[in-house]
This record gives sequence, C-alpha cells and structure tokens, in this order.
Amino acid sequence: MGYPNGPLSTRAIVKHGRYALIPPEGRVKNVIPNLENCNTSIIASPELGPKFAMYTIEVLPNGGTGNDFKEDGIETFVYCLGGVGTVNVEGKAYELTEGGFVFAPVSCGVGLKNTSDQPWKLLLYKQRYRPLAGYEARVVAGNLNDIPDEAYDGMENVRIKNILPTELGFDVNFHTLSFYPGGCHPFVETHVQEHGLYFLEGEGVYLIDDKWIPVKPEDFIWFGPYVPQAYYGAGRTPSTYIYTKDCNRDIEL
Repeated sequence: MGYPNGPLSTRAIVKHGRYALIPPEGRVKNVIPNLENCNTSIIASPELGPKFAMYTIEVLPNGGTGNDFKEDGIETFVYCLGGVGTVNVEGKAYELTEGGFVFAPVSCGVGLKNTSDQPWKLLLYKQRYRPLAGYEARVVAGNLNDIPDEAYDGMENVRIKNILPTELGFDVNFHTLSFYPGGCHPFVETHVQEHGLYFLEGEGVYLIDDKWIPVKPEDFIWFGPYVPQAYYGAGRTPSTYIYTKDCNRDIEL
C-alpha cells in the first residue's frame, strides 16, 4: 500500500454493542484457515456486537476453499458482488455471477471455487440457526437481477426485493432496498431486529442513532436492536444496499 497521501483519517465509526460504519479503506486482510488464494476481511462479528459474522472475500483465480466449510449449527449465505465462480452446497454446484446468491441451511457444507482468470468478489454471512419445532429451512439459489422489485411501503421511488422465502423455517432474511434520488424511509425506524447493510451503489446519508452519516458503495453498516435508523438517497443515480434481518422468532427470555 505504501506511504499515505496525507494526514491519516478515517470515516469509520464504531460503538461496540450499538452500531458501526466500516468503510472499505480501513479494512485489513484476515487469514482464514481453509480459504486459499483469497483476500478476506471480517467486517462483522460478535466481538463488535452482532449475532452474526460477515466477510468480504476476493477469491483470486484458482482460489477458494481447501475443504468445504461445515460448521455444526451454522447457516450460510453467499452473495456475488462481481466476477464468476462456483458455490458447492452438499455436493451440488451453483455458478454465481454478479447478483447471484446461495443460502445454505444449518450444518450444510459450503465450498467456494474460482476457476476463471479474474477475481471473484463475495459477501459471506454466517449465523447460528435458531430452530423452530416442526419447521426447517432449505437451499435457496438465484440471482437478484431475476427478482422483481416492489414499491416499499407504498412509495414508488423506494423499491424492495425479497431474496429469501418468508416461511417459518427461515430465521433470517435478506433484502435489497433501492432509493431513487430523494427517496427515503417513510419514518425513522426503531425496532428489535439488528441489521447488517452493505452498499452496492449510489450515495446518500444514513441516520444511525442520532447522527446523519454520509455513505457510499462498499460501506458496511451494522446496528443493533432499537437503534434509530433511516436513509435518504442522494446524488444523481439510485442507491442500493443489501441487508440482513432476523425474523420469524419470538424473544427468548
């Protein structure tokens, strides 16, 4: 990376247990056993506050997993940010191009392989599954580009795509929200769900707790339960982020 171009500064904001903004320029590479020829950054983990872990992974040509990840009790979601590669779930191969995704239910083996000559860029999400008697999740694969969008809360300039089914077997969902310039949430949300957001395109300002924070592509935001949050799209083009939301489970007392 070499010498800095000026005084050191950061856009990162970290409030452990409450919220965080992790911009791309401050991330470091983490060595993960079983990931070969990969540039990996852990951008969320329980050490910060969330109940999940999230990674950005640049899988270099011929890179991937030495052996399938298979962790007892863990469910996995893989989303392709760019390039092309293969995700194997319990021996079945799914080719992912930009916008492609695979959800692997609890305890399924997941393998990654880049057989192209270009980097393959991924988001990887892992969470401990919360079982519900009589229900279970299943493998879901597809591409965001094939999912129709819908008006969000009756607002035509804010569009949502629902990635996973709403069935009770799933304890997490993934969505994208797209805001045309000037689009915003209909109100400031304050809710029990935590969110992990990764910005795919565009720019805007995000309200996290009591601060309006400028955001742009590749920024990651996490906020915990009951942290006030809302977003305004700015700039000349739509802004879109993909986000996680825990769902379909009651509070454990």
